[in-house]
Amino acid sequence: MSFFVYILYSHNHNRTYTGQTENVVSRVNKHNSGRVKSTKAYKPWVLIHTDIYNSRAEAMKQEKWYKSSAGRKRIAEILKNYLHSI
Repeated sequence: MSFFVYILYSHNHNRTYTGQTENVVSRVNKHNSGRVKSTKAYKPWVLIHTDIYNSRAEAMKQEKWYKSSAGRKRIAEILKNYLHSI
């Protein structure tokens, strides 16, 4: 089974969100339907990045890293590349 760390972007609010899940498509749909309390005010969300891991523990470790200072810098790079590609 695979686990994913994903990064979402809200164009309307210039905001990113990082999370982890087993099913990225289902999880993004939950965010965009307003069923996630922490993100419903900022929808719609666009998936801009995913990482794949073999265990939930690895995914959780990476999610935590993305929320660190170094990880936020990496998210800024990912976002910059995404915005230049659209």
